[in-house]
Amino acid sequence: MRKFLSYVLLFFVALLLPLGCSGSNQTNVTDGSTPSNVLSVYNWSTYIAPEVITQFEKEFNAKVKYDTYENNEALYAKIQPGNPGYDVAFPGDYMVEIMANEGLLEELNLENIPNRKHLDSTFVNAPYDPENRYSLPYQWGTLGIGYNITATNNQEIDSWAAMFDPKYAGRVAWLDEMRYTTGAVLMYLGFDPNTTNPAEIQQARDFLVKHQDAIAAFVPDTGQILLDQGEVDLTYEWSGDIFQVMEENDQIRYAIPKEGTIVWTDNMVVLKGAPNKELAERFINFILEPEVGAKISNFIHYGSPNKTARDKGLINEADLKNPAIYPPPEVFAKLKYINDVGQATPLYDEAWNEVKVAVGK
Repeated sequence: MRKFLSYVLLFFVALLLPLGCSGSNQTNVTDGSTPSNVLSVYNWSTYIAPEVITQFEKEFNAKVKYDTYENNEALYAKIQPGNPGYDVAFPGDYMVEIMANEGLLEELNLENIPNRKHLDSTFVNAPYDPENRYSLPYQWGTLGIGYNITATNNQEIDSWAAMFDPKYAGRVAWLDEMRYTTGAVLMYLGFDPNTTNPAEIQQARDFLVKHQDAIAAFVPDTGQILLDQGEVDLTYEWSGDIFQVMEENDQIRYAIPKEGTIVWTDNMVVLKGAPNKELAERFINFILEPEVGAKISNFIHYGSPNKTARDKGLINEADLKNPAIYPPPEVFAKLKYINDVGQATPLYDEAWNEVKVAVGK
């Protein structure tokens, strides 16, 4: 999830580089002798309020090293061969399950994280981590359609069908996210986004290939930028990314398709072999303070799992009243999480690779 505004990116660089933050996803952050007050964080691009990092450093006399990645698969690829020295990461729901099953996560000492009491019960004991042994929720949201209302002739979008409408041919961007994009297409076709049925996965593959002329590009979490700059008319994107662009562009809209869509929760975990596990748990506990959690959600416009923050009125009122950020029950009932499909994963890998080759974008 990426914050769009360029001035925010510049602020992030100015803030974090003096703290030793590399700002890339290529840096090995420790040499095996990391001081006890240094916390190495691996997170999605610009997915935290910068002031929160500064506040943590001051309160805990700590130094934060901060690297970023673009998707769950990039996180997994970085950590799976062996943790290069990170303490905390923020995998999505299904990736928590994968990493836990492969022994890539430390079990949390929940006694060090008392602020978990502030979490909404909806987001604890999730199917991907039933006892919160390895993770606690950070932010949540949906994946949906961002679009330019002028490009649609002032017609509101309410269906996945728009993403394949010939009148937008070559003007539609999709996330370069195997499970999330394939999952959306499966839902449009009436299937479970976590199906393990080879025939259904192949139908999703064939549908994308058939409609390849509609696709401008598969993008690494930059569809909101293309939309804002007028390079595409529609994009499949993270909800908060679209809302961030909407702050400066009143032509942009966000839709949760009537067929349903993907809901996700990003989570805080301590990586196996973390140099500073105790400091990492203090960081997670700090993030779960209602005031801190609210600062993050108000900055990036994603849903907060922190019930106390919402109950105390710390979340922006406009966000709380926005049904695209906090969907009503009848909409939430149509949302689906992406789960680890285990031995069916190669079926998705093969289908996705064939789509990418056929579409060539």
